[in-house]
Amino acid sequence: MTPVADTDLARRFDRAFAPVEAAVAAGRIPGGVLGIVDLDGGRMVRALGSAQKAPVSRPMLTDIWFDLASLTKVIFTTPRILALAEAGTIDLDAPLTSLLPDLRQYDASAWERKVTFRQCLGHQTPFPAVEPLYTYGQSPDLLRAFILQREWRAGPPVYSDINFILLGFALERLTGQTIRDMDAGPGFAFSAAPDRAAATEDCTWRHRVLSGEVHDDNCSALAGAGHAGLFGTVSSILDFAEGLLNGTGAAERSIALMRTSLSATRTHGWERPYDDWSGGRLCSPGTIGHTGFTGTGLWIDFDRGRAWTLLTNRIHPTRHFDSGIVSLRQSVGDLVNKA
Repeated sequence: MTPVADTDLARRFDRAFAPVEAAVAAGRIPGGVLGIVDLDGGRMVRALGSAQKAPVSRPMLTDIWFDLASLTKVIFTTPRILALAEAGTIDLDAPLTSLLPDLRQYDASAWERKVTFRQCLGHQTPFPAVEPLYTYGQSPDLLRAFILQREWRAGPPVYSDINFILLGFALERLTGQTIRDMDAGPGFAFSAAPDRAAATEDCTWRHRVLSGEVHDDNCSALAGAGHAGLFGTVSSILDFAEGLLNGTGAAERSIALMRTSLSATRTHGWERPYDDWSGGRLCSPGTIGHTGFTGTGLWIDFDRGRAWTLLTNRIHPTRHFDSGIVSLRQSVGDLVNKA
């Protein structure tokens, strides 16, 4: 059921949904769900296409659960790290070794031992962009030890899952729980019923179409991690976004840090507008956003008091296909924000 919306919101929603309709009709994505919420509580949601096409067929619905992939970074991990900083439990400018003293413990001068929480939040570390950690073993505890002790190749700062895997390790050490044993947050979970979830990939090493279980290979091997693994619906994501817009979803200082630039493209955890970014060309400077590999995305425009999320299963049944997700996200964002 689509909540009642005012005329302006309804007009924006209808035009922003048109590219989603075109992408489904062209077969570039199996299905999608678009949701918009504004600061006044106006909200619209619509679903189209298929939640799964193989080996069975299921329609896309507005209450379908999505593997949120890297939206885990900003919906789960970042708020928890910032809340700990707000409480004085951690210092964002302290090294990770303040909670992970065994990080590269056999080399006291290792650069990894100097990396701070803030640098990880802003992806300002020398960790590599991509690493197939799942190929090194399937024991979650041994894989954690491997990640902590590995001599990582250093490079220029890039967006890297390693940053948030380590932040997740810090949360686990502090709480004495694995991430999958933690509270995922209102409306979120770390798995979903297969028949109520948007299917992702026909996995080549798990030998099945994934639905309701995490797609990310490294998160699967770690049995939960800080960079991926969260599941949610369009409603839970819009509730989260509305909480940040109206200030009820996190402490004022935490929300301010989510909006505070750490580089030309990054804030604390989030992305900020830059040339060719995922939110399109018409976002206000007060917008933050993030995307997920499975085809998800969330953008929050604080200046205009508006947020939107586009959820797709663009990697079903394979990632090796040009879904046009980059241009789709940008088109949707521009039509949401067009005057």
